Amino acid sequence: MVTRDASRESPRAAKAPDEAIVEAIDHEAGGAEPELRNLGLKATLPRIRVLELIRQSPGRHQSAEDIFRRLREQHLEVGLATVYRVLSQLESVGLLLRHDFDGGRAVYELNEGSHHDHLICVGCGRVDEFSNEKIEALQREVARAHGYELIDHRLALYGQCPACQAGDSGAGSEG
Repeated sequence: MVTRDASRESPRAAKAPDEAIVEAIDHEAGGAEPELRNLGLKATLPRIRVLELIRQSPGRHQSAEDIFRRLREQHLEVGLATVYRVLSQLESVGLLLRHDFDGGRAVYELNEGSHHDHLICVGCGRVDEFSNEKIEALQREVARAHGYELIDHRLALYGQCPACQAGDSGAGSEG
């Protein structure tokens, strides 16, 4: 079992979203503008586009570079520094979670309020999410046995995805 050092994670990522954040995430009809305003952010074009891209992405975990590339493909003239700044702002209000998996590349996903853990392929970088109550219970038991009051945790398991095991050169898409 591989665990992540929580000190490398954002302190905001550990907190459950409040009602306004969940409402903003669930609010599809009005788009990103009212969501951002409800969370105290000005609805700028880069913020709106970044949030929309993350929502519409087939892969749940996006790096700043992935988002930057997709924005450029849509002919939005925005700098990489702006993308990093927007991601940081969206994380600070609780809309996004940031993960620092091995390799030094941060990835972001929507904070949907439910806890899950990750399987990461060391071959292609694919990230799969999973939940397992037996693992959760065991982690709580380990914390109690050592006298800890468990506040949060991160679990990332590293291995080879089925495509990489089969030698598939098209591996790398998230599941």
